[in-house]
Amino acid sequence: MSRRQQAQDAAPVLITTTDELAALCARLREEPFVTVDTEFMRERTYWPELCVVQLGGAEDVAVIDAMAEGLDLAPLGELLADPKVIKVFHAARQDVEICILRFGAPPRPLFDTQIAAMVAGFGDQASYDSLVRGLAGASIDKAHRFSDWAARPLSPAQIAYAAADVTHLRRVYTALLERLTQEGRLSWVAEEMAELTDPATYRQDPETAWERLKPRTSNRRFLAALRAAAAWREREAQRVNIPRQRLVRDETLLEIAATGPTTTAELSRARGISKGFAEGKTGAGLLAALAAAKALPEEELPEAPREPRQGPPASPALVALLKVLLAAKAEEHGVAPKLIASSDELERLAAEAEPEVPALHGWRRLVFGQAAMALKGGKLALGVEGRKVKLIQS
Repeated sequence: MSRRQQAQDAAPVLITTTDELAALCARLREEPFVTVDTEFMRERTYWPELCVVQLGGAEDVAVIDAMAEGLDLAPLGELLADPKVIKVFHAARQDVEICILRFGAPPRPLFDTQIAAMVAGFGDQASYDSLVRGLAGASIDKAHRFSDWAARPLSPAQIAYAAADVTHLRRVYTALLERLTQEGRLSWVAEEMAELTDPATYRQDPETAWERLKPRTSNRRFLAALRAAAAWREREAQRVNIPRQRLVRDETLLEIAATGPTTTAELSRARGISKGFAEGKTGAGLLAALAAAKALPEEELPEAPREPRQGPPASPALVALLKVLLAAKAEEHGVAPKLIASSDELERLAAEAEPEVPALHGWRRLVFGQAAMALKGGKLALGVEGRKVKLIQS
């Protein structure tokens, strides 16, 4: 029996002490790659609460109780930072965010099987279940997908469910790696991993939080109040560690920015604001932020977010042609269309001479961007041959 098969057949080990974790991570640091997953809760908190970490190696399958009393996760942080060991995740964005918050840095080097599957032609946002079925010949028990991972003790069923994620992930990774190596596309995946592991991707600036609310006005005084209120909410939610929507809902924030309350009585009349909130320290902090925004001189007021496109709107017919070209090139190369270019990028490609979009850089330019520019320039036409779209050089 191979070491990999042994790992797949082995019962998972529950790690609850620092010594156990250190020994496990020391073994895994001798391997070329390790599969990783996390279970966390954030329904009641602003910051994700790490509950469980799963690790899979050639002979080890372990579930780490990240909430175990006295457990020091430093050995895990050292493993995730080891440049000799590839860390394999599926749909890693939230896992990476947790690693940055917990260890101060993203796991590197990293391989995300969801992104790799999109590069390999498995469609947009290939699910872990479908990859396990197609590449590992197994199925996932979904019974504990929505478990309360913060509850203790962990049940045997929860431990088995958590371990299955990293067990099957080994076979998914090796199958994708072989396929992408044969197709010469590992460098494409590496481009995507660079953005995924960039700490700036996860940085949240309270001063720009208001832009997410997409205000439909150019009134700069309103925008200043909204910016101040949204920044206050972000910092306060972080401080008390509760979801921003639980502190103050978006629609309430917009109403407060519009009405500009200056007293606790005025604030308490806003939808969703209780009298206790308005009269307490939290309400006082919000009123102070609004007062500071009201006192800003004209030159310091924010401008309305600019539209991404300037000039005349895109031709709907040209956008439609670019969509057909994208579908044809995605089919030709076996890559998920969504990974190559978004709808907004197609709009910009149609409206602007040469916009600054990912579709015109790196592997995306080779696969689609060059052809898109040729189509716009009249050097490429689209036709039909049999049952497929044909590209005709002009």
